[in-house]
Amino acid sequence: MPSHVIDMIMLQNNFGTAEMRRVWSDENRLQKHLDVEAALALAEAELALIPTESAAVIADKAKVELMNIEEIAQEVLKVKHSLMPTLKALQKLCGSGHGEWIHYGATTQDIVDTGMILQLKEAHQIIVRDLRAVARELARLAREHRETPMAGRSHGMQGLPTTFGFKVAVLLDETIRHLDRLREAEARVFTGVLGGGVGTHASFGPLGPDVERLTMERLGLQTPNICWHSSRDRSAEYAGLLGMISGTLGKMGNEFYNLMRTELDEVEEPFTSGKIGSSTMPHKRNPAALEGIASLTKPIRYNAALVQESMVVEHERDAMSWRGEWIALPESCIYLAAQLASAKAVLAGLVVKPENMLRNLDKLGGLLLSERIMFALAKPMGKQTAHEVVYELCMKSVEEEIPFRDMLMADARIREAVEAEELERLLDPSTYLGSAPQTVDRVLAAAEASGWLQVEQA
Repeated sequence: MPSHVIDMIMLQNNFGTAEMRRVWSDENRLQKHLDVEAALALAEAELALIPTESAAVIADKAKVELMNIEEIAQEVLKVKHSLMPTLKALQKLCGSGHGEWIHYGATTQDIVDTGMILQLKEAHQIIVRDLRAVARELARLAREHRETPMAGRSHGMQGLPTTFGFKVAVLLDETIRHLDRLREAEARVFTGVLGGGVGTHASFGPLGPDVERLTMERLGLQTPNICWHSSRDRSAEYAGLLGMISGTLGKMGNEFYNLMRTELDEVEEPFTSGKIGSSTMPHKRNPAALEGIASLTKPIRYNAALVQESMVVEHERDAMSWRGEWIALPESCIYLAAQLASAKAVLAGLVVKPENMLRNLDKLGGLLLSERIMFALAKPMGKQTAHEVVYELCMKSVEEEIPFRDMLMADARIREAVEAEELERLLDPSTYLGSAPQTVDRVLAAAEASGWLQVEQA
């Protein structure tokens, strides 16, 4: 009976995807352990450490569908060892003669660690695929809205005009960096291990390094320079990357959530027929998807810390440290899969409201352009004097609730320095965007050049 949101029938699709859950399922975890055992046997046969016929039988029988997971689980409970029941079940399938050569020279952590890396590599393919899809949607929005003016905000308050495309381009550039980081980490992270009891290859004899290399080649993994049973930096690095990617998605979800507020109403997440916002307020169209995206960043971030805790290992290995990885890595991958799937859907159907953005730009009656007015006055007045004059008028505008435009027009110092027609032009927020559109173009060009925006071939 499921007892975690990842697996609860009514909640699981809010916290993960079926595809990612399969990667971290009991069946796939067991299959990855069997894959390692099969690759080990074939490598040892190639080096004449075990009989070739036995290796072939082991590889043929190392299939999860031939095993009874429930029986293995019951045996784990009985013997208090996570792998021995699997080995016994495989030995039984192979027959007493061939089965004697299973797990020859390896230790449990070799199999479990390498199996985990195989699962992580499988999860990685999904994460990269979906993050690329998110990047493509961000690029589309940045391109479409490179010149769509809106209020830029700092400290929660309107600051200067920007464009919606610029805001989205910030997210795009960040996402491309995450994709680069994922690619750069592959050679380090996707590395197996087969060191034996304390990592010295002693049980394999002088051929130990060759056994490890050939096994990893069969599994499509890198071969380590040295046993990493007690070096958990690879897991910690990947957990950190998951946390950073989730942080970007959470920031996006939170930002759009705020822009969707009734009082701002600058964007809206996709609305589908029949979607209910409230059980008591029929009018509500809540930002449920955006809230869901933002909410999953916290557990992923805390999981990154849990995996870092696993870096403190006693002696050559222990069972206290890496168990945290068993909890945190599957959870983080599953939560991130949900964030990515939801982000793709939200971005693909995001409703952008330029007319409301313009309305909000005018909300302060011209105060948003105070910087521009100050610099226009800087030449005739001097910059510091211009700042003092504009500051005085800004504060008076706010405190006396007089539109800033009216304050400027009524001030003799301003009229003497700037023509009324020029003042009106200066107060047009759509003409004070700096190099925002050109910067969006630069980000888009760099994203295209990275290759990440290309649609992957099936």
